[in-house]
Amino acid sequence: MDPKVKAGIWVSMALRLSDISGRSGAVLRKGDPDSGGILCVLRARDAMVVLSQVRDAEGRQAWMRGTGLAPVDSPTADAYVERQVQRDPDLWVVEFDAPDLKPPFEARLI
Repeated sequence: MDPKVKAGIWVSMALRLSDISGRSGAVLRKGDPDSGGILCVLRARDAMVVLSQVRDAEGRQAWMRGTGLAPVDSPTADAYVERQVQRDPDLWVVEFDAPDLKPPFEARLI
């Protein structure tokens, strides 16, 4: 099982990696700094993907495409984020410019 990093620290790291790679990133919603879950919105010119932080069967951090395999439009991504925030008020929402729809941090997708 991977050690769990506090959400606020993880978000700071992801924003720093995004900055280093020349992509902008922003916190759209602050959640619980210690144990909040994280949604990452990846924004390209005409499409978006929302990644949801999950744990696999062995307890390792992974990411799931919450909006599905295909990229979606902005209203669809926004509706997904809103539903998740209503379900979990401790959730962080972080957005990254991602012309290739890939996260600026190492991510294992499941």
